[in-house]
Amino acid sequence: MLNRLKAAILAFTCLATVGVATAAPASAITGGIEDTANRYSNVGLLAFYDHEGRFRCTGTLVTSTVLLTAAHCTKGTVGKTVVTFNPVVDREPPSDLPRATDDFGTGTSNIGYQKGQKLPAGYYTGTASTHPQYSDFTDLANWNDVGVIVLDSPVTGITPARLAPADYLSQFAQPALNHETFLLVGYGTEVRQADTGPQNPTPQSYPILRRYTDEVGQKLTPQILQTNGNENDPRGGGGTCFGDSGGPSFKDGYVTTVTSYGYTNNCRYLGGLQRVDIPVVQSWLAGFRVFPAGATKAA
Repeated sequence: MLNRLKAAILAFTCLATVGVATAAPASAITGGIEDTANRYSNVGLLAFYDHEGRFRCTGTLVTSTVLLTAAHCTKGTVGKTVVTFNPVVDREPPSDLPRATDDFGTGTSNIGYQKGQKLPAGYYTGTASTHPQYSDFTDLANWNDVGVIVLDSPVTGITPARLAPADYLSQFAQPALNHETFLLVGYGTEVRQADTGPQNPTPQSYPILRRYTDEVGQKLTPQILQTNGNENDPRGGGGTCFGDSGGPSFKDGYVTTVTSYGYTNNCRYLGGLQRVDIPVVQSWLAGFRVFPAGATKAA
């Protein structure tokens, strides 16, 4: 069973897995490295509402006003999406992540953000858009799990990431793929023993921070790059988890995929990454003036 890797938020104090059909959301990078040096400053955390509640995902700044993420982090969004590029949001509860105004209440948080008030420094709001051919996890041949957040104001002081050239990942197909690693970044939940209760490693809501890891290639299809996330593998690190949905994989400095799904609830097995180097994705992104590296930008 596939798990979508977005994380449910209840005032950022609990996490729930949401499944649709045979798929469900993704969480934090297990066995990853905390980005204490802010190396991946163009990777941000997204917080938003849909009809099921409040969620968080990850996205990548690809122009000064556009973040690239997963379609299941944008489809059905109610109101604005809140974005921050802070490498550490919270180490312990309660979170001070502001809420965009929504249809589920007053739109206030414990820092008092309300409609018409200015967001704290380091936070942005934006509007979600979903790839029109997103199959909602029902068609592997037309997965298209890609979305964008168009920000209300441009980001300054952060260099956008570069989108991979067309068909870039095909050069890493088998038999080379199992010898290649891909760098994944996200704000997903940590998998560890709980402070109280059952001691089996499970996803925890805190800390909320940016992590990165290397994962080994496992399978490449026309739509999906599948990787093997195992912190005990000497070639790489842990897998993506709940909240890492929409986060990037980097190869040679390019954004090549967005995190789409995982296979296990403990985030220690195969992960599925939506390719963004394919025509059906890149032609749609061009409508937001997001172009692959080296492409000639149309007027």
